[in-house]
Amino acid sequence: MRVELSESQAVYEHYLVHQQDRARARMMYGVLAARIRPVVRFRSRDRLNRTVCTGVPMLIAANHVSERDPLVLAAAGFRSPLRRRIGSLRVLAKDELFEDPEQRRKIDTLGGIPVFRSKDHGVRAAADAGRRMIGVCVERMARGDSIAVFPEGTCNEGDPTQVQRLGTGIGHIAHRALRNDVEVWMVSAGIAYPSGGGRPVVALGDPVDLRARRDETPAAVTRWIQRDLQRAVDDACALAR
Repeated sequence: MRVELSESQAVYEHYLVHQQDRARARMMYGVLAARIRPVVRFRSRDRLNRTVCTGVPMLIAANHVSERDPLVLAAAGFRSPLRRRIGSLRVLAKDELFEDPEQRRKIDTLGGIPVFRSKDHGVRAAADAGRRMIGVCVERMARGDSIAVFPEGTCNEGDPTQVQRLGTGIGHIAHRALRNDVEVWMVSAGIAYPSGGGRPVVALGDPVDLRARRDETPAAVTRWIQRDLQRAVDDACALAR
């Protein structure tokens, strides 16, 4: 099965049930952690650890400033309490990353789920696929999986210290999950790179129970996520200076 927009129904039926090899996934995350060696900081490692240990589904929102970000986030996850979630952690990734068979095998092992972006395929063409993708995310979270998202949708080529306006996809995922009585906790991950080179920095915010926002609109949830993510980015940028 090829990951193509015209086959989006079959694509998302596949990724609704796909399960990567957990042992291989842990090995790949560990290799990335050893190679990249990100500096990982926490608002509260203890609160994050307690939340991870409960087993509740988590929605991880990260800013996007470099093509390296998914690998850096994976490496940081291995060096944090999120390591426990490897094997049940899904990462939304643009569909073009699934084109090369060898690269797709790696992304599948890391837990990738393809996203057909409107900037690549047009708003109308990608809308139906987007609804299916959100449905897959919600169903996987209902089964206990966690989802990592780069909600800016594209690399920040302007000011990396300021989060770009988020697409509402992440708000729709959270909103639909909450309306389906799925307990969802969110963690923001701010990523920054020192201007003079060196190890990337990932700042993980405090986990937040999103059930308090159950009655808000997807747009309102998205705006709240943007503010929380900006705080994590501020922490990461301060450490990267």
